[in-house]
Amino acid sequence: MLAASSLLTSLGPTMLRSATEGVYAAMSPPQSPAGPSPTLLTAPIELAGDWGRMLPGAAQQVVERMRHACLDSVRLLSDRQPTRLRIDEHTSGTPAIWLHPDGSSMAWIIVDIGERDWSKLAYQFGHELGHVMANSWQANAKPAPPCQWFEEATVEAFSLRGLGRLAKSWKENPPFAGDNAFGDAIARYRQDIIDRYAALAESQGLTRDAAAWFADHRGEIEMPALNPFAQAMSLTILAEYDRAPDCVEALGALNRWPDRASIPIAEYLRQWENSCKQLHASPQLPRRLQDLLRTQRFK
Repeated sequence: MLAASSLLTSLGPTMLRSATEGVYAAMSPPQSPAGPSPTLLTAPIELAGDWGRMLPGAAQQVVERMRHACLDSVRLLSDRQPTRLRIDEHTSGTPAIWLHPDGSSMAWIIVDIGERDWSKLAYQFGHELGHVMANSWQANAKPAPPCQWFEEATVEAFSLRGLGRLAKSWKENPPFAGDNAFGDAIARYRQDIIDRYAALAESQGLTRDAAAWFADHRGEIEMPALNPFAQAMSLTILAEYDRAPDCVEALGALNRWPDRASIPIAEYLRQWENSCKQLHASPQLPRRLQDLLRTQRFK
């Protein structure tokens, strides 16, 4: 079953300690002290948790390929990038970012997949990697209404974009010998999600008038989750990623202001645009979304 929701979650130190058991090998060597600082694309990845009978090396390859599918050719401009990534497989629960309060510079991603379910692993990891890119991995990054739904939509689109690129690269050059055909399976997995979200967008009225859609359903939309309205909006954002690829870099400018998602949509998008300017990132995406939602109407 698809993971329809992926909330950021803050969990306590007891669970933090238990999850540190069974950490697998890192995918890339630590950076030399004299070398460049790691980025979200180069930070070492380690696996932790219960991967069952799955070979850790295989899961590592899938995660690394998805990271490249999501981030290759994207300028990583955030001033809050982690120096390590941990991918923690749980056998139940919701995929999440673990907001561990230990002061480390590690982003901790939790996934929950079936045996060798590489499409689901890539999809869940891509969504949570989007949260990390959007500066939602440190201990103070607790989700909050009214704009958490918007971050969820933005990073869901980020994962869907990455899945499309992963499907293509897998078919052309699979990580496992002779496995080219699985690229088509990834593409079908992605299309099933898109079809479901497109039906939601049509039934909600988003495809007809985005501003009216937001005004009519604001109370439901602003529930802090990847709710059905956030799912529908993710396709609008995905279309912008496809239309203007440079706008993906704007994710690195999200949530760099003290109030993060706890401010109204009009102010949230203004803060995002200002943050883009501070980082010299393209402000095209927040500007486009301000126009679509006509946010000056909403306080």
